[in-house]
Amino acid sequence: MRDRLHQGIPLLLPSDFSPDWHQVPEVLEQVALWLAKDPSSSPEEGEKLKNISRNLPLLKRAVITWYRGRSLKALAKKQGVDDVLLASAIRATLKPFLSAYSKLLMPAVDQEIWRRNYCPICGGKPDFAYLDRERGARFLLCSQCDAEWLFLRLQCPYCGNQNQDGLAYFTDEEESYLYRLYVCEQCHTYIKAIDLRRTEAEVLLPLERVMTLDMDRQAQEKGYKPGWAI
Repeated sequence: MRDRLHQGIPLLLPSDFSPDWHQVPEVLEQVALWLAKDPSSSPEEGEKLKNISRNLPLLKRAVITWYRGRSLKALAKKQGVDDVLLASAIRATLKPFLSAYSKLLMPAVDQEIWRRNYCPICGGKPDFAYLDRERGARFLLCSQCDAEWLFLRLQCPYCGNQNQDGLAYFTDEEESYLYRLYVCEQCHTYIKAIDLRRTEAEVLLPLERVMTLDMDRQAQEKGYKPGWAI
């Protein structure tokens, strides 16, 4: 594992990922039921997702394709389902499995070795960040498995831009500067962050993604894109 980290290779490669394939279809079916309750989605797409969950060879192919970062368009088209919806459903389905791997593997990650812009566990992109209480160091949070890793404060976590003229952040004065919105003018992306030095309460980082949805709206209104989604 140490060799992989030194070489910039995530610990959980697609060939290493082995979730309980009896549970994965059950979780996807629950995700499909949840999506069916969303007024903006059609009942037909929910049923098509359920059909995929009941076809284990097809589901395995979709999971591995997604995990390798490849397009699901061809597979989704054959099943008559939107590829973005399918990717979102698979992401939600695999979240608990990837998070379990992350909890087991993170103790093996030397934070001083891994300073890359992708997750040391699954290779996913970050979608949230925090400044730690001790030093104000910036840590990134993986959008796929919730792993946390140390990263430079003055660098875009998506394109690697270190030109300080093209990097900035905004704060929410109403929240006593608790939240920050980091933006990059080179790739026009953003990432949300919370400054843990300004709170004494326990913070559930995955929950903060939802609690800060208004920051997403503000960033997108200013023309920035969520970096993890591109």
